[in-house]
Amino acid sequence: METRAHHVLVGLFTVIVVVAALLFALWLAKSSADRQFAEYQVEFNEAVNGLSLGSAVQYNGIKVGDVTQLKLDPKDPRKVLAHIRVGSDTPVRQDTHAKLTLTGVTGLSIIQLSGGSPGSPLLVSHDGQPPVIIATPSPLSRILANGEDLVTNINEVVERANVLLSPENTEHVSHMLEHLDQATGTVAAERDDIRLLLQQLAQASRQANETLAQTGQLVRSANGLVDNQARATLDSARNAMASLEHSAAEFDHILSDNHAAITGGLQGFSELGPAIRELRGAAGSLRSVSRRLDENPAGVLLGREGSKEFEP
Repeated sequence: METRAHHVLVGLFTVIVVVAALLFALWLAKSSADRQFAEYQVEFNEAVNGLSLGSAVQYNGIKVGDVTQLKLDPKDPRKVLAHIRVGSDTPVRQDTHAKLTLTGVTGLSIIQLSGGSPGSPLLVSHDGQPPVIIATPSPLSRILANGEDLVTNINEVVERANVLLSPENTEHVSHMLEHLDQATGTVAAERDDIRLLLQQLAQASRQANETLAQTGQLVRSANGLVDNQARATLDSARNAMASLEHSAAEFDHILSDNHAAITGGLQGFSELGPAIRELRGAAGSLRSVSRRLDENPAGVLLGREGSKEFEP
């Protein structure tokens, strides 16, 4: 009996020592874990659909912690307070931003941290409470908040599509397609005639171009002929005018030199006055012809007036 009682005491002592060792190991592990993590409080001014305890906390796409608590703000139930735990080596700074992000197609949400410039100081607590990070509005939350309006708009679009695709409109579209098919069939049946018509139009166009080219060449030739003849006639008229002026000058000189004799014998030469007047009239006519040749040589030679400019 004494031996059995001794063994029981030894076993009981062994169990107590093992349990104490386990408890001490757990305490050390908890203390080490507490020293390896830093706690923060993220304040959301929107609904946190899909976020739950244990949801991941990422910093620029890398998981750095998880959510340890979710609750409503006692002072303002419109706000949601999320307590997160991240690694103590995570550089959470005063300009670090937080927002709610949807992961994949599972509908689960996470807290995404971003930002944090190197020059910004670290975010630390000064009153013993976890530091607060104000979350920025999430596009996902705005989409979910406007989901009712989006569904309403979709319903309106579907309703209008149903009206557009009513049996009457469908029948009209069918008639339009039938008419279009008939028109294309007619065009296909007359494609030989259409091809011949196009060929005739092309030939007529070439002939018209040739006619225009010939007309232009004829006009250039006529202009050259008129210019040459007009120039020759104008030169002849100028020479005649110069000769006539020279003769008139000599005649005036003779009259000046023999003025006394002519005055004395004027009665014997009564026919000299009309001859002089006719000579001067001829000179005036030659001047008029010369002026007309200068202004419009083609009109004078061809007997037609010069073309008048069209003024709109």
